[in-house]
Amino acid sequence: MAEQSPNGDVETKEVEQQDQVVDPWSVSGGADGRIDYNKLLEQFGCSKLTEDLVERVERLTGRPAHPFLKRGIFFAHRDLQEILDCYEKGIPFYLYTGRGPSSEALHLGHLVPFMFTKYLQDAFNVPLVIQLTDDEKCLWRGLDIDEARRLARENAKDIIACGFDVSKTFIFSDFEYVGGAFYRNIIRIQRCVTMNQVRGIFGFTPEDNIGKIAFPAVQAAPSFPDCFPHMFGQRKDIRCLIPCAIDQDPYFRMTRDVAPRIGHLKPALIESKFFPALQGESGKMSASDSNSAIFVNDTPAQIKDKINKYAFSGGGATVEEHRAKGANLAVDVPWKYLNFFMEDDAKLANIGQEYGAGRMLTGEIKKELITVLTDMVSRHQRARAQVTDDVVDAFMAVRPMPCV
Repeated sequence: MAEQSPNGDVETKEVEQQDQVVDPWSVSGGADGRIDYNKLLEQFGCSKLTEDLVERVERLTGRPAHPFLKRGIFFAHRDLQEILDCYEKGIPFYLYTGRGPSSEALHLGHLVPFMFTKYLQDAFNVPLVIQLTDDEKCLWRGLDIDEARRLARENAKDIIACGFDVSKTFIFSDFEYVGGAFYRNIIRIQRCVTMNQVRGIFGFTPEDNIGKIAFPAVQAAPSFPDCFPHMFGQRKDIRCLIPCAIDQDPYFRMTRDVAPRIGHLKPALIESKFFPALQGESGKMSASDSNSAIFVNDTPAQIKDKINKYAFSGGGATVEEHRAKGANLAVDVPWKYLNFFMEDDAKLANIGQEYGAGRMLTGEIKKELITVLTDMVSRHQRARAQVTDDVVDAFMAVRPMPCV
């Protein structure tokens, strides 16, 4: 899937008045560089993920909701209530998510959908397909084909390290898997979408290569179960739930429009907010700028250095000002990161109160974050060290998977 790339430079009055732009390849905020998520809900036509739905997830699964759900990080959905209806009635569904392999190692923002998908797989005990769009990165980034294939396998190791169940998880690279039933569905999708439609949805221009124009059908196809005959046979009656960041929504609006026209059920989505760059919500996380993000192969010293030097603070300019006015939690990156990764709800709430009131200093909240991230990244690195090429082959093998 395409990468998140929030970027909101404000240089002129004309730029200040521009609307935010969110699509699979670029994300830019409004006048202040920040994303208005309520506006996105209205613009995309998604539904807000309500507390009632979160409570229903807890009730049906018999386990606490993931912090990403409780804290509103996954905040929007399409037809989630129908997926829960299926689960309550014993009707099967499967999960689908993905990654566009453009860098050697994932950063923490890349981990977010996989951490949440792992929770969903465990909570609902369902099969999962993970698409590695190595073809997309050749079309958009100009990567050499062999390099894109190599990065796909390297990224697969980080994904597997999240703890997925190999008996229920199929990871595939487009370059290696597309063909047969999968390719037939791609053609069915492409035949239903006109050039005018794809330009309107994705903003393609006559200067874009024809591979880009054809690609959306490749990302759409895994929404349909008969793309995976080794898992689902020829069945078309199995619903699909897609956890992803909300910038991927255009792909699946197109998919949902096409689905009934080719005899398939519409995929459901559960969508997250963006993970901010260290420099703040108006910054840009980039694999080419190692100081814009924490990567899963960073050392403890690198994590400490990046947080202390680059994590944007909403604290006061001086200790006196901070004690008097408190921190602006709406823009503070250490606070935002803790909301993603600190598991202890009570401790997080206390930090928010203390820091917001100015009783906790910026250095103190950064120290808390460094501890959380160092532990989390170290655990990930230990898990990844156990993922051999044979393990990757096992997850990517086309093998009988009678999981439905």
